[in-house]
Amino acid sequence: MKAHTLLAAVFACAAPLVLAQNYPQRPVRLIAGSAGSTGDFSARYIAQRLSERWRQQVVVDNRPAVGGIVAAEIVAKSNPDGYTLIVSGISAHASAQYLFKSLPFDPVRDFAPISNLTNSGIVLAVVPSVPANNVRDFIAYAKTKAGGVNYASSVAGSSSHLAGELFNQLTGAGLVHIPFKGAGYSMTALMTGEVQSAFLSTTTTGTQVRAGRLRALALLGTQRYAGMPEVPTAAEQGYAGLESYVWFGLFAPARTPAAIVAKINRDVVAILREPETKQAMLTQGAEPAPMTPAEFDAFVKSESVKWGRVIRAAKIEVQ
Repeated sequence: MKAHTLLAAVFACAAPLVLAQNYPQRPVRLIAGSAGSTGDFSARYIAQRLSERWRQQVVVDNRPAVGGIVAAEIVAKSNPDGYTLIVSGISAHASAQYLFKSLPFDPVRDFAPISNLTNSGIVLAVVPSVPANNVRDFIAYAKTKAGGVNYASSVAGSSSHLAGELFNQLTGAGLVHIPFKGAGYSMTALMTGEVQSAFLSTTTTGTQVRAGRLRALALLGTQRYAGMPEVPTAAEQGYAGLESYVWFGLFAPARTPAAIVAKINRDVVAILREPETKQAMLTQGAEPAPMTPAEFDAFVKSESVKWGRVIRAAKIEVQ
């Protein structure tokens, strides 16, 4: 190889590393869903801590609508330079491809997974007037109600929606899905008695359950949640298949240099592993869930397979 060719190759290999070492050199835009949601909390917490670490502002840009589809499209079509990122979850990255006939992005090819950020448990919560204290009683009650018992979700295709569909498929309870425009709206509907039940995150329900304004019948999982240790799991009650979580992770546009993705991952994982981060997130009903980019990629794909199966079985389609 000629000397100038070898030198060019060396510079080509070194350039991404230098770029990553100098990153970021200007403010970073972090797109998130609706204000006040679990994803918004995750985004704002990590934005603040990265701003401190990088000495560059990380600005949260809330883009609520269509279960994160609008936000994901923005990022998918952004320059892959590390200056536009997204905190997103199941709606855009695991369920949308099965719910919509067409999407303005590919949930796999158009994104570079960086790390999961937070996991929250999903609680089956009911209003106090519902005569049930556990899952079995609730199923029995639902089957006696003409027209079924309504359950709220934050939006069609969200974790709260699909958890309800999984519940119906495994128990035959026949719950009726009532979608809203966000977690806050679905919580309001539950609190006012517009609906009788909901599958919502521990972040959303914790305060109301502790105050006695809602009754938590079960955590949909196999282990009790540290933020609500008094709530028994579905598995404890004999329903091991009822397992669902609200997760939000960090993505960049596809073709973002691997060295930049690696740098962001290192810094985010370091923050998530700090004791103060765990405490702050537990206070909000969430748990830190650091992963490598490869681990997060595998996790997202496994979620897609799982919920695709549920969506097809329920024949759900969003127009």
